[in-house]
Amino acid sequence: MAEANHYIVKNGTIIDVENGGSFLGSIEIEGTKIKRIYRAGESLPESIRTIDATGTYLMPGLIDMHCHIQERFALHFLASGVTTVRNPASNVFMIEDLLDAPLDAPTPRVFTADRMIDGEPGLWGPTSFGNLVTEDPEKARQEVRRQAAVGANFIKVYGLANKEVIQATVEEARKFDLEVACDLIHSQNVSALDAAKLGVTWFEHASGFVQAIYPGWYPSADQGEWSHIDWEQPDEEKIRDLCEQMLQYNVKLCPTLVLIDQTNQYPDIWHPHNVVTNSLEEHDILMSHWSTMEEHAELMKQQLGQQHTFTKMVARTYFDLGGTVVAGTDTPALLYTFPGMALHRELELFHEIGMTEMEALQSATIHAARSVKLENIGAIKEWYIADLLVLNENPLEAIQHTKSIHRIMKGGKMYTQEEILQHVPSKEAVEKKMTEFQERWNAKMGQVDRVD
Repeated sequence: MAEANHYIVKNGTIIDVENGGSFLGSIEIEGTKIKRIYRAGESLPESIRTIDATGTYLMPGLIDMHCHIQERFALHFLASGVTTVRNPASNVFMIEDLLDAPLDAPTPRVFTADRMIDGEPGLWGPTSFGNLVTEDPEKARQEVRRQAAVGANFIKVYGLANKEVIQATVEEARKFDLEVACDLIHSQNVSALDAAKLGVTWFEHASGFVQAIYPGWYPSADQGEWSHIDWEQPDEEKIRDLCEQMLQYNVKLCPTLVLIDQTNQYPDIWHPHNVVTNSLEEHDILMSHWSTMEEHAELMKQQLGQQHTFTKMVARTYFDLGGTVVAGTDTPALLYTFPGMALHRELELFHEIGMTEMEALQSATIHAARSVKLENIGAIKEWYIADLLVLNENPLEAIQHTKSIHRIMKGGKMYTQEEILQHVPSKEAVEKKMTEFQERWNAKMGQVDRVD
């Protein structure tokens, strides 16, 4: 493993996602940052150690814009080339070791929300460390203030939250310059357009779009009443009209196409069979969970899988109109959304809906970073954090080549996939830390929630 001090990665093909091209060159790394970029033919300083990258392709580290990271499988994200994740709904105290990790740690940096704000009775149950369930706008405001104080990077509202709670959440979040994201998949009363008008910025899974076009529809409703919807040939005119309206509010979409794609394709799931998925199987990380979830595969197909073509059309239409569409996975939700690796499938799906290879890469690098105002990652650029992938094959020739990972650089330190994965924590160690967290949380907040 190369030390993160001062060296040059030389003679590779640099993927320039900022300007949309590539060129032969070398990258000087000092500490955790990119110090200088040299074009082919420029003289390199003789006094600095070099690593020869001839024949490889250098691109920025990937960003998964929607996943639920846990310490048990955090290493698998980095081993997949995912150097940053956006974590919509968690608990900042539960993942504090990941949040406090140094720039060159072998885990992704985390841009995170705290617990979600939901409505009665709570899609994930009553109020807990992972969610606040309320119908009271003032309690939502109090929760936003608490989350801002503990360091949440944005706020998340969930599918049963009413309009008054969503509006209060947005108004309070603005006081702290925090954006609000929503997951409206199961919403019965709030559509995407309603939420946009209330000031919500982020639409996870491109959710709420179906409800905006078909008021009264939601996944668990009697689908017999909605048999007139042609899910395989969605109404393109209605989708375009809605996307044009949403664009006026400058909302951002993270469609997580792989989430529904894996469900829709079951049992013929996408499975890359590589060192990352082998590690998941070896340590039984999530595999038993997904195996159990298979019992509900048909129900998931009926309620969510049918939206696959619709969501693809929303993502493609909004992108074509100039809207922000970024890559995310919702790992570990539903079926076999492999940590880290699922993002590579998302890029393939983005390409399938019409993005070029470069556009797909940008959706998980520079456009992703800038969509959340992270100005020092997402591109190979001087004085940016040195998060890089060294690939054996050219991703601009085929998007599948993002999986041909030779090395991963995180904060200036170079790793192989095997070096990262040899430190996977044991299930027992993670469960022990989780128990300790729950005890601390109950002592700190449990009584407050019960009183509220």
